[in-house]
Amino acid sequence: MASPPVRPRRRADAERSIARIVSAARMTLGVHPDATIDDIAKAAGVGRMTLYGHFANRAELVEAALVEALRCGEEVLAAVDLTGNARQALTRLLHSSWTLVAESMALLEAAEGTLPAGRIRELHAAPSARMEELIRRGQADGDFRSDLPTSWLISVVHYVLHGAAAEIRAGRMPANPAGTVTATVQSILTVPAPDENGPA
Repeated sequence: MASPPVRPRRRADAERSIARIVSAARMTLGVHPDATIDDIAKAAGVGRMTLYGHFANRAELVEAALVEALRCGEEVLAAVDLTGNARQALTRLLHSSWTLVAESMALLEAAEGTLPAGRIRELHAAPSARMEELIRRGQADGDFRSDLPTSWLISVVHYVLHGAAAEIRAGRMPANPAGTVTATVQSILTVPAPDENGPA
């Protein structure tokens, strides 16, 4: 009796070619968010036909580069100790998050100019969920303010991270402002002091 057909596996050299192209896309778009297919193919050391054999268009390649960057980032963030006091845990998470945001800011800019906003939010679901869980825990423990919507506080944290990266790119902030970023976020989340005057 004949054996069922075996689905052919992608050749090892094709897998290596894809990995090389994605790596080149991350590197190139991480410096020049407007980099073209030709720029990326040149950085990868492959021809246009080879690149298009794996990626139908620039959008597919940009998404693959972003997915790879987020995968590597997730490995780093998943190793951060978030136990104990929420404020201290947030400081540890921000230091790791800040480094990743700074490294991928130009790549994110390329993605925002290419991919639908909903897709970008979907790809960032894991780091966003981690930040939300930590902030909610801090609110429940009384470490973080709860007078503002949690979704808004999370958005503000992301604005601070991305804003700092943009300021660095513009030359208006030092290259490693992790302390400034952390102090800013912690101040935003600090429980406000009671109104000494009381209700009107």
